[in-house]
Amino acid sequence: MKRVVVTGMGALSPVGNTVEDFWTSLIAGKSGIAQITKFDPSPFKTKFAGELKGFDPLNFMEKSEARKMDAFSQYAIAVMDECLKDSGIDLTKSDLGRFGVIWGTGIGGIQTFEEEVLAFGKNLDTPRFSPFFITKMISNMAAGLISIRYKLRGVSYVTTSACASGNNAIVDAFNIIRLGKAHVIFAGGSEACITRSALGGFSSMKALSERNDAPESASRPFDVSRDGFVMAEGGGVLMLEELEHAKKRGAKIYCEVAGGGFGSDAYHIAATHPDGIGAIAAMLDAIDEAGMKPEDVDYVSTHGTSTPVGDLSECKAICSVFEKSLDKLHISATKSMTGHLLGAAGAIEAIACIKAIETGIIPPTINLNEIDPTIDKRLNVTPNKCVKKEVNVALNNTFGFGGHIFVSLYKKYNA
Repeated sequence: MKRVVVTGMGALSPVGNTVEDFWTSLIAGKSGIAQITKFDPSPFKTKFAGELKGFDPLNFMEKSEARKMDAFSQYAIAVMDECLKDSGIDLTKSDLGRFGVIWGTGIGGIQTFEEEVLAFGKNLDTPRFSPFFITKMISNMAAGLISIRYKLRGVSYVTTSACASGNNAIVDAFNIIRLGKAHVIFAGGSEACITRSALGGFSSMKALSERNDAPESASRPFDVSRDGFVMAEGGGVLMLEELEHAKKRGAKIYCEVAGGGFGSDAYHIAATHPDGIGAIAAMLDAIDEAGMKPEDVDYVSTHGTSTPVGDLSECKAICSVFEKSLDKLHISATKSMTGHLLGAAGAIEAIACIKAIETGIIPPTINLNEIDPTIDKRLNVTPNKCVKKEVNVALNNTFGFGGHIFVSLYKKYNA
């Protein structure tokens, strides 16, 4: 099997529009949650979300291009732009038949769908739809647009496994490169979900926090008063590269991707298994594939959405897997700062894992006033402040509606 390394990254989030700004905000414990500005949220029970700040697609493309893309595809192009610059790769000197893209999104072009259907509903007798309606809306288009823009002729497809989609893309890319079927795959995800229909749909499920009086503290994983997740938008991407290919071109290597685990709770359409059986299996799968033991893991980036049931089941699963090493393990939930980027969450949280390895800093879980007493007291959830600690191995958990579970494992690169 080939070895796979990370040689480039790009991030776009409610707490920063670059990897550097994203990471600086995380370790400072900065919240990116505020009142919704994209539309009037007053009719809804939840009136806040994690919106991007100051994002302009025209910094990355011509106006004529932007109007043909849904926002989730615009976000994908933006993070790809940063990732390529970060990687130092010269695409004109690369075998682009061996370069690919695997992209995750939970709901794709929901903003385009909403706008077009609402416009149709105003005039049913004379239907008028944009000629770009379908190509803006369909979930695979971010992957397609990236391939077209950069002439990447290798593998190109989308992963849609709800909130596990971004991590799903990374695990798939890891396995394809290991098998020798690609030199480079850009793997990540993007989501532009802050729309009336998405807000209304999640709200009707009673999945969202309703802490409208203090939105910046509404996302509070592991806290006894957590009342639901906070929707957020953005994207993230990793450049995964076969090790020998990276060494040959003198690439900067951030870390090695050492394992990928997956499975299903096979339990409920929207809830994780109370005992975390799927999460346990997937974490052990990733660790075993890396040739490691649970005791080797220093940090777990949790799915940690701030839902009463989900947080508890994940904590149970972590305690089960790391029973012998809880005294040295740190976990945290960066969604406490970013909110939940749905299908893009696994990608930006992978970046948090990689930056933790690179810098020796573990990002905090903020808004922790009182840890839920039903969570095992041995778990170090890194409350409210970042921690300096050498991180050699980091694990990234993601779970999606339908029971989908993907786990990626990163380790410090050693030649």
